[in-house]
Amino acid sequence: MSSRATPVQLGSFGVWAGSWGLTPERAAEIERLGYGAIWVGGSPPADLAIVETLLGATSTISLATGIVNIWSSDARTVADSYHRLEAAHPGRFLLGIGAGHREATEEYATPYQALGNYLDVLDEREVPSNRRVLAALGPRVLRLAADRAAGAHPYLVTPEYTKSARQVLGAEPLMATEHKVAVGTDGEQTKAAARGAIKLYLGLSNYLANLRRIGYSEADFSDGGSDALIDALVARGDPESVAARLNEHRHAGADHVMVHVAPDADDPVPALARLAPVLGLKPRG
Repeated sequence: MSSRATPVQLGSFGVWAGSWGLTPERAAEIERLGYGAIWVGGSPPADLAIVETLLGATSTISLATGIVNIWSSDARTVADSYHRLEAAHPGRFLLGIGAGHREATEEYATPYQALGNYLDVLDEREVPSNRRVLAALGPRVLRLAADRAAGAHPYLVTPEYTKSARQVLGAEPLMATEHKVAVGTDGEQTKAAARGAIKLYLGLSNYLANLRRIGYSEADFSDGGSDALIDALVARGDPESVAARLNEHRHAGADHVMVHVAPDADDPVPALARLAPVLGLKPRG
């Protein structure tokens, strides 16, 4: 595996957080803790104003989108935004794009072709292929990510999935994998946070299809998810236990692992601060 697929420096560990939870102050603290990248989730608008704000509030950490939704964000506008950010903050932005969820988009009929068409516009507008990644789960989109982008951004997956996806991607493309965490020593509290973190996804067909591919069944999806499914998708416990689970993705073939603190409504910085030393991160400044 290799992270040379993109010149954007991501480091081994980054942070995934919804745009609603990312303030300039939190971004600056995440940078200080030593994380390599912040991934802005929640389908940020095509103007990428939130990314611009966070780049301006930091000095070295990379910013990425996880992801811009191809149905709601015009490709030409996104390309213009990319060039604006690159001019102001060269080398610090990685554009993540994806087709989102069938349940949320009426136009979702042919997402693979739509992704290809979107990439065509980005090509025409001179957004380099090594400065973009694709939200990818199934083999077909993983191959597209390898062929027409720096690599893939899988979300809601296990280390076992990461290992199989690396085989599809090949050795060189970037694999930047998200994993949810609930840090704490109160088992009931972390379990409740973990269940809350995946509740939404148990109603989204693309994630369920991928979980079926890696061996989970309908029984695992009922009643808020089986214990086995929860434990597979959310690393929980003390910082050392959580870090060990995150490192399983690295050992399985991920170049970069995004730490996604649950629940989304909380300030992620306290949990990230507890994890940073055991992940081997060095504070900046």
